[in-house]
Amino acid sequence: MKLANSPVTQHVFDGIPFFLKRDDQLHGHFSGNKARKLMSLLAYDDPKITHLIGYGSPQANSLLSLAALASIKGWQLEFYVDRIPSWLKESPNGNYRGALDLGAKVIAMADICAESTHPADFIHKHRQDENHLLVPEGGRSPIAEEGVKTLADEILTWSRFHQEKPLAVALPAGTGTTALYLHKHLHRHGIEVLTCPCVGGESYLVSQFEELGETRHPTILTRDQKHHFGKLYEQDYRVWQSLLEQTHIEFDLLYDPMMWRCLQTWYPQNADKQLLYIHQGGILGNESMLPRYQRKYDLR
Repeated sequence: MKLANSPVTQHVFDGIPFFLKRDDQLHGHFSGNKARKLMSLLAYDDPKITHLIGYGSPQANSLLSLAALASIKGWQLEFYVDRIPSWLKESPNGNYRGALDLGAKVIAMADICAESTHPADFIHKHRQDENHLLVPEGGRSPIAEEGVKTLADEILTWSRFHQEKPLAVALPAGTGTTALYLHKHLHRHGIEVLTCPCVGGESYLVSQFEELGETRHPTILTRDQKHHFGKLYEQDYRVWQSLLEQTHIEFDLLYDPMMWRCLQTWYPQNADKQLLYIHQGGILGNESMLPRYQRKYDLR
């Protein structure tokens, strides 16, 4: 099972030269940053554990990775969501379909609670005991640090042979866990970590960092226009399409376009730096995102 030592390739996008850390080429189910975040749980040995518990979106990248982890460990995954759209139930696709194929139970709160209840509240009340192992949404937990440190060590080893300018490592953020722990282990070596808030604004991302108890944070890039998570922006699609055409590599449609739009603004003032971008996987989610873009903007 390949969960480390992903290759690094070299590219140019819209005049920005960059290296690409191909964490999308790790294990197919443990794609990208989820492979790093969940790495320590592969060695987790507690015979009392029978269930792995998670929550989030029915198309979350973490859903598929948690389902794969549970399958390998012989645990049952219960993944709680607010709701499952009827069209997705009728025609499962993307991460949702992949998780079901691996035996996951995806449970909609609307089906088990008469009143509106957040999945995290239900889990803490009903599914937290010695038999149930909880992984917070997006893997935002100290359990992620061990695997992310492995990624940082790989970057350091690579940089010793390939760094010609000051190195900046870039990756988009959901909870920001990967970016935060990368910064923790790279800043002492003079390597800057850049990220951008894709789920909420800058203040939300900082609050996620602070909940993990770290006082030093990566550099946060933002755009002037507000960006709503999950909303379809034609410019995001155009950036994604251009990345595919210019690099011949498929990126994630939900997170990567926002990061690259920030980097397009950042690079002209930082052309003296060497950029290393982390491909965090997640491309199975494009299976559901692409039809939405094509329908909304009549794309072919």
